[in-house]
Amino acid sequence: MRSIVNEQEEIIAYLKKNRNSFEQKLLNEAVNVKDKIDEILRIGNIDLLNNAFKIVTYVVEQQDEELVAFARQEGIAWATHSLTLGLKLEWVQAIRRTLWVFLRKYGEEKGIEVDQDYFFDMEKKINDRIDQFLNHFFIRYSTYKDELIDQQKRLVENLSVPIIPITSSVCILPLIGSIDMFRTNILEEKVLLEVGRLHIQTLIMDFSGIAEVEMDVVDHIFKMIDGTSMMGCKVVITGLRPEIVRQMVTSGLSFENKAETKGTLQQALKKYIQYDDLNREIKLY
Repeated sequence: MRSIVNEQEEIIAYLKKNRNSFEQKLLNEAVNVKDKIDEILRIGNIDLLNNAFKIVTYVVEQQDEELVAFARQEGIAWATHSLTLGLKLEWVQAIRRTLWVFLRKYGEEKGIEVDQDYFFDMEKKINDRIDQFLNHFFIRYSTYKDELIDQQKRLVENLSVPIIPITSSVCILPLIGSIDMFRTNILEEKVLLEVGRLHIQTLIMDFSGIAEVEMDVVDHIFKMIDGTSMMGCKVVITGLRPEIVRQMVTSGLSFENKAETKGTLQQALKKYIQYDDLNREIKLY
């Protein structure tokens, strides 16, 4: 008695011969994906129909390594372009159903009789491999998505603490937006690291771009200033808005004993760049 699972080459040849019919049946099975074919190709350069035939080939020919590698490749591609997982799941399940339809047609045309043992063996090998594809796809999609999120988070963290060197000893930290506890923790860590790395003697923190600041956060800013002071760095605060000053006064908080304050960034730069230039001239003599 002949078995479909032992006729891999003939099955692939049959599927290639009937590829148009296979793809049409596949599109009919994947109702929601059908209208997204062109969009997915445009967004991610992902050819769903060609990829479907590649999956079927790997499954039928029992090419496990190639199947897993392709699943991971697909996971990265879908994660990179933020394509919907629901569409991928529907597409692969449609591939599964369509493959079984054509396996049945192949068996009928060849007059192959399959007993129960052969059928369950065939069912296990094919469905296990399709499940294997899905598992590796979802795992790689998830891990790669997490990697992208971590990269974006680190980028945002770096952008949220942009320390700009002005001279060899003077740097500016322009703050923009609102400062919450999460951002303050990033601020504290990055400032202390950069003070040590760049040997900053004067750090000008400009608050002119800050619309509001949580008062619970000010205490952490004080601690950060204390830390920079212990490292030999002086902090100059500029650009405090009236509403922020009013909040601090009402809360009994002040930078008076923590840092020097200037009305504008320009005033601080005028003073400390001149001082730095003067110190360099003295050292030259």
